[in-house]
Amino acid sequence: MKDVVIVTDSTSDLTPEICAEHDIAVVKLGFTMGDKSYLDGDLTQEEFFVEMAKSRELPKTSQPSVGAFVEMYEQQLERAKTVVSVHISNKLSGTIESAREAARQFGERVKVVDTLNLSWGEGLQVIEAAREAARGASWQDVVKTVESVRERVQMIVGIDSLENLAKGGRIGKVSQFLGGILKLRILFTVNAEGSFEPVARSRGAKAALDGTMDWVTEKMGDCSRGRFAVMHAMSPDKAEWLRERISSMYDVVEMHVVKAGPVISTHTGTGWGVALIPLESRDV
Repeated sequence: MKDVVIVTDSTSDLTPEICAEHDIAVVKLGFTMGDKSYLDGDLTQEEFFVEMAKSRELPKTSQPSVGAFVEMYEQQLERAKTVVSVHISNKLSGTIESAREAARQFGERVKVVDTLNLSWGEGLQVIEAAREAARGASWQDVVKTVESVRERVQMIVGIDSLENLAKGGRIGKVSQFLGGILKLRILFTVNAEGSFEPVARSRGAKAALDGTMDWVTEKMGDCSRGRFAVMHAMSPDKAEWLRERISSMYDVVEMHVVKAGPVISTHTGTGWGVALIPLESRDV
């Protein structure tokens, strides 16, 4: 029996291959379009955007039920002493509240951690937790690892339009930043409290991508090494441009280029993102 297994949710945008490699279990969020209900992963990104374009309204996303978490925890505790359950920011989803309510049924055997992030800002924390668990660490050390990485991980997202964020009601400070203009390309990050925060705005894609790299340079600081993820929603060309630029500028210890899932894409529409962990020379 393992000491610790890792559970996360599908907003981490971890691929099935990565989850299999690192022994990470995923509880999926859902979404509804018209009279059809889906789970994250039921549709490819391309299929999702085709269906979303046909719909008069945005898909309605839904957090996992308490029961879904209970079922997952029961399964994982058959093979491990403890579950560390690592999730999307409480400011962006009610997912972690479902996880916490379910965890109460298992006493000290399930520990729930808020990443205060989403997508690969969440995913990089989950992977580091899984690596620590694979080394045989205690649940206390796994939780400490997530908390340490949470302080270092940075993520920026660029979106082509604010229309989806506005319709979904998750625009917050971004709305004040814009003054109601929805057609600008906006760069935003997730702040230390786990909420969206605007970084910059641009009228052109090239300027927005350059702004993304300026942000990467700022957040990397004096570090020349790092772990990176480049995400995109129907923007593979932008993702490849960012991958090439990052790879030419830094000693890339780890690089993932991934597609954002339907739940995340519902709120962002088309766009791109970069998540990173700067590494000091002593870091592995």
